[in-house]
Amino acid sequence: MAELDITLASVLASRFDANVARVRELGSSLSEKEFWARPYPYGNSFGHLVLHLTGNLNYYIGAQIANTGYVRDRNREFTEPSPPSKEEALKRLGDAVAMVAETVHAQLPADWSKSYSGVNTNCSNRLDMVLQCAAHMQHHLGQMIYLCHEWQRQHEATKLEGSVT
Repeated sequence: MAELDITLASVLASRFDANVARVRELGSSLSEKEFWARPYPYGNSFGHLVLHLTGNLNYYIGAQIANTGYVRDRNREFTEPSPPSKEEALKRLGDAVAMVAETVHAQLPADWSKSYSGVNTNCSNRLDMVLQCAAHMQHHLGQMIYLCHEWQRQHEATKLEGSVT
C-alpha cells in the first residue's frame, strides 16, 4: 500500500506542476494589458483566473490541510482593482502549486482519508479535496486556453483589417 501512496502523491503533484506550466506558457503569449483585460464583455480575464486559482489552492489545500493560515477573499480574486504584475501573479500561482506539491508529498497513507471541511465544499476527506482542486484548475485552464485563442483571433482580425486598407 505504501507504493500506492507514493504513486498517488507523485501523480497529483505532477498534475498540478503540469497545469501551472501550461498556465505560464499561455500567459507568456499575452501582453500585460491582455492578461488583465477581458476579450469579451462577460467572464473573467486570464489574470483574474490566475488570482482565483491561487486563492483556491492557498485556501483549500494551504489553509485547510497544510495549516498555512491563509485567509481567502474570493470576491477580490475576480475584482482586484490594483492587481499585481503578470509576472508576480504567475509567481504567486507557482508558489501555491509548490505548496500543494509539498503538502501532497507530506501526506501519510492515513492522512488522505482524514475528515475535511472548508467553506463552499462538500468534500469529505483530503483526497477528495485535492482531486477537486486539480479538476478545478483543469477547468479554468480550459477557459484560459479559450481566452488566449480569442486574443489571437482578435490580433489576426486586426492584421487583416490593416492589410485591406
